[in-house]
Amino acid sequence: MLIEMPTKSSSSGRTIGIVTVCYGSDEVLPAFLASVPGASSRPSEVVVADNKPDDGSISTLVTAAGFRYLSMARNLGYGSAINAAVANLSSEIDWVVIGNPDVAINAGAIDVLIDRAEGNEHIALVGPRIVDENGVTYPSARAIPSLRMGIGHALFANIWPTNPWSTAYHNDSSEALTTRTAEWLSGAFFLARRSAFEAVEGFDEHFFMYFEDVDLGYRLGRAGWLCVYEPSAVIVHTGAHSTSDDSLAMAREHHLSASKFLSRKYSGWKLWPVRIALRLGLVLRLAVVKLHGRRSGSSVH
Repeated sequence: MLIEMPTKSSSSGRTIGIVTVCYGSDEVLPAFLASVPGASSRPSEVVVADNKPDDGSISTLVTAAGFRYLSMARNLGYGSAINAAVANLSSEIDWVVIGNPDVAINAGAIDVLIDRAEGNEHIALVGPRIVDENGVTYPSARAIPSLRMGIGHALFANIWPTNPWSTAYHNDSSEALTTRTAEWLSGAFFLARRSAFEAVEGFDEHFFMYFEDVDLGYRLGRAGWLCVYEPSAVIVHTGAHSTSDDSLAMAREHHLSASKFLSRKYSGWKLWPVRIALRLGLVLRLAVVKLHGRRSGSSVH
């Protein structure tokens, strides 16, 4: 569904919250922190949760920038740390930006997202266009995977990238760069209406890593909220730095989370054959990923 342009909001002076999670993010965090002041004309309250506190390098970076540092007692995953950071924001904050530490926010991008969200009280999340360092757009506004889509994408994504199931999952179409609704938005970066985020109890902390954003979009949609893609706001994502040291382990975690989400979606004793089929498809997908990684000598994604 395409979205019309909103009118400008009268609450442009209200403080926004910005939260991120670090895990050995010393190299990429400075660019994120440096991009925050120019991202919005509104004052911001920034909380950085650290899932791997060690020598104080992250806390030094954060406090030197004038932001708040939140040390996590142990690494409970991305969603848990984001939830903790949001809970540490001032109660009067209505809008929360949630993002990875390895992004740089283009000037004014947050204001564009807020203007879009304030134009419709049913909007829970607004996501920007996410590009890599070469300017290539990442498919960040996607469809909730169905049974057929999930199995097809799992089996063929690596060996047949343009297959119809992956195309549908990525939501690739002629409207890819138009303002539109989506069933979920990449957790790499989005704006959340705090009341909606908290109404569904934020990210499900049973997901340690991956699929927490898919699950959030799914639960918001079931509760009657909208997720909107606004490509006129742009952020640059440099990549999954914290997972690059053990790409195979991260691939396993990704498939575990995918299986968990799809098994919940297709719950009930009558659907046990569906869950078995999904697990088999994901096992085969992981085997293909391993083989592809060995043959190419590259990282497994």
